[in-house]
Amino acid sequence: MRHVVVMVTTSYPRFPGDSVGTFMEPIARSVAARGHEVHVVAPWHPLVTRGLEEHGVRFHFYRYAPVRSLNVFGYAAAMRADVSLRGAAYLAAPLALAAGWRAARKIARRHHATMMHGHWVIPGGVTAAYAAPHLPLVISLHGSDVYVAERLAPARVAARHAFARAGYVTACSDDLARRAIALGAATDRIETVPYGVDTARFHPDANARSLRRRELGLDDSTPLCLAAGRLVHKKGFEYLIDAVPDVPGLVLAIVGEGTLSEVLRTRAEAQGVASRVRFLGNQTQDRVGEYFAAADVICAPSVRDDSGNVDGLPNVVLEAMASGTPLVTTAAGGIGAVIQHERTGLLVAQRDARALADAINRLLRNPAEASDLGRAARAEVERSFGWDRVAARFENAYGRALAFNSSPS
Repeated sequence: MRHVVVMVTTSYPRFPGDSVGTFMEPIARSVAARGHEVHVVAPWHPLVTRGLEEHGVRFHFYRYAPVRSLNVFGYAAAMRADVSLRGAAYLAAPLALAAGWRAARKIARRHHATMMHGHWVIPGGVTAAYAAPHLPLVISLHGSDVYVAERLAPARVAARHAFARAGYVTACSDDLARRAIALGAATDRIETVPYGVDTARFHPDANARSLRRRELGLDDSTPLCLAAGRLVHKKGFEYLIDAVPDVPGLVLAIVGEGTLSEVLRTRAEAQGVASRVRFLGNQTQDRVGEYFAAADVICAPSVRDDSGNVDGLPNVVLEAMASGTPLVTTAAGGIGAVIQHERTGLLVAQRDARALADAINRLLRNPAEASDLGRAARAEVERSFGWDRVAARFENAYGRALAFNSSPS
């Protein structure tokens, strides 16, 4: 059945190659590629340069803030270090929620929507549920939404109502699914649907390796470790910096920005490795793919932080696998369900700098093993994590939601 889908989200790549909300673009595009009409409803942001329609996806960005300083709703801007809401977010939230509800309702009516798809239960799932209460609803969970619902009572109540309304719920990891069930999601209407990965953007590339290493001032013999993500506690970058002194000659390059930027720079100085840790800031997805191809090791040292926040399934894990560069990571969140230890990557304990250093040293000293891990990881994502496969599972979720909506109450 062909659907007219209204996707309600607070994050979407604001321009081609943007590093914010990266998984939302292939979700929308791949669903559209299967013949559905897709409308993305998202808050406006000063950096948005999207046209009215791209690759079958139609965009509807709504304004909500009377002053520029309140444009902090969505796009990873509402939270401070991913552990607490910014003060401005509390001020902007009522305006943004009202504007998002009006926009989603208007688009659903104007385009005769047949399916609402809310991303992040707080607030996308809640907004989608109330914007078109008569339509089937799918809610997709991505991580921080569940954390907010666990921590804030009003958000928890809203999430419970949205889950009760939803015909189906998808989570990017089993951990998120379990936590959503504890918040009120029905056990028989929830499924884990991991993200896909763009294997054309992330792939082995000898030319990119040479180019990016020259850019960093490194010759081919200098060991290079790459990490990428927002500079927040749950990414675990502080433990990776602590590991650098125990890996001879290693240069660590971190792609991303965030509220812990100065904290991490100070940590590198305290460890005496400031000259060996490069902070590359935000980069386009194409450039991230090239840096991954240039690395000898990619590290995703994710943790469940002190406040209990943890990623569902970091994009960087699948992107690293696709790059063919060996990966060192932890089993935090949904990572352990994707990485097979010593076959498609190396899993180490969370918050363990010594274990990170040992794993990186192991790969640098055993290039044959490193190469085997990289090849097996890429083969795994090619086999199991294509975006069309993910879209087919969303399509199934739409069918389940439609059946739920049609069943007698």
